[in-house]
Amino acid sequence: MVSVYDVPADALIEDVAGRLADRIEEPEWIEFAKTGHSRELPPQQDDFWYVRSASLLRKVAKNGPIGVDRLATEYGGRKRGSNRYRVAGNSSANGSKKIIRTALQQLEDEGLVQTAKGQGRRITPDGRSFLDNAAADVLDDLDRPELERYA
Repeated sequence: MVSVYDVPADALIEDVAGRLADRIEEPEWIEFAKTGHSRELPPQQDDFWYVRSASLLRKVAKNGPIGVDRLATEYGGRKRGSNRYRVAGNSSANGSKKIIRTALQQLEDEGLVQTAKGQGRRITPDGRSFLDNAAADVLDDLDRPELERYA
């Protein structure tokens, strides 16, 4: 049985994002929201909401139970030092918790993620099978020349 660990993350996230486009709805405010206070502009991707939701679902499946604070740290970035002479070095900045929280709530409404009291979010059995089916389809679509010699 194929799982999340058996396929490349970028291919899996792309496939799951396409599947989530039918199940969840993009909020109207997302075109104005930045992904963190270290960013200057909102994301320019057309399917950003679905890609971020797919990425969150994968992270919850691999690292769950995981909370919004830890996910915001993982989606954060570098923030330039605030000193005008740049004596201060770069520091880290968290990602947008509003985006993460809203996406997790939508995934929870779809039955893919559930809340664990005091621990964060964890994947449900339906969510695990959803990801495993997507991983199996991604594995079938991958060009794997090293496997052809065994056929």
